[in-house]
Amino acid sequence: MTKKDSRTKKDIVRDIAELVDLPQLKTKQVVQETFEAILKTLLELGRIELRNFGVFEVKQRRPRKARNPRTGDPVEVGPKNVVTFKPGKKMEEKVRNLKVIPHAAKAQDGHAGNGQDAAKPRPRVKKSI
Repeated sequence: MTKKDSRTKKDIVRDIAELVDLPQLKTKQVVQETFEAILKTLLELGRIELRNFGVFEVKQRRPRKARNPRTGDPVEVGPKNVVTFKPGKKMEEKVRNLKVIPHAAKAQDGHAGNGQDAAKPRPRVKKSI
């Protein structure tokens, strides 16, 4: 996905500022404070539920065994905290009813954004050391 295929906070701020007829600077402050409030809640409570949008939650991944891809040696990976997101009903419904997934449609048209044909998987290259 290229930068043109995604939206930034700046794009969202511009759209909201136009919609509610506020200066972009003031709108940016509101948007940033909203993000900060979500983060603060996650750090303090570990969960925030935004009705009709979704639920952000802090979960701890279990420790696991992995392999060093370079040497193949087993490696112990400790537990770590991650943020999960479960979409709300309204979001689920709207996404489910999409006829075409925007970035997938561009990839099918041969505009994968990474210079490669999206239909062709990249060949795997085995590196020897």
